[in-house]
Amino acid sequence: ILHTNKIFCIGFQKTGTSSMGRALDHLGFRVCGAVGLKDPDIPTNIKRIAFDQVPNYDAFQDNPWPILFRELDAQFPGSKFIMTRRDSASWIRSVVRHFGSTPHPMQQWIYGVPYPKGNEQIFLDRYRRHEDEVLAYFANRPDDFLVIDIESDNIWAPLTQFLSLKTPTVPFPHANKGGGGWKTVRWAKRRMRRIASRFTDLRE
Repeated sequence: ILHTNKIFCIGFQKTGTSSMGRALDHLGFRVCGAVGLKDPDIPTNIKRIAFDQVPNYDAFQDNPWPILFRELDAQFPGSKFIMTRRDSASWIRSVVRHFGSTPHPMQQWIYGVPYPKGNEQIFLDRYRRHEDEVLAYFANRPDDFLVIDIESDNIWAPLTQFLSLKTPTVPFPHANKGGGGWKTVRWAKRRMRRIASRFTDLRE
């Protein structure tokens, strides 16, 4: 049975998106992963490819979902959005280790370059810009948006509270642990304050 409201995981690759997908599957949602990765004309076709899949699933993770968060919010009102994240230094090491210098059209579309090795700063800048844009977009919408630090030791509780579900007794499906659950809340609040201050400076 498909759920009426959709759940879009809008954290970048290597922020625990697969773990979040497994967690949502455990909670009873039908989860869709990456789509459109091999399309030769991603910029033109990706929105149609992605939107065609939404009626068939409850939750969505991996690419291209993070890049389309504004369009998804407009097209599917009442949806929930979860941004997984991790420390940026840890993230770029994982991205380089996983993707190296193999060209990929999806990465070309997202970052403007086809692979991370040798382009680390470009990838980092895009990663941080995505976080800033998402936090600014969903500011003051706590019922619709949740930040999850995948390296936190408290993921089930905020996730299930956000989705109004019972917390499972099994461990969250992720091996890496660190920090505390409140770390994510403090990080998001600090980042939002910086974004708000920057926008204020631009208006003055």
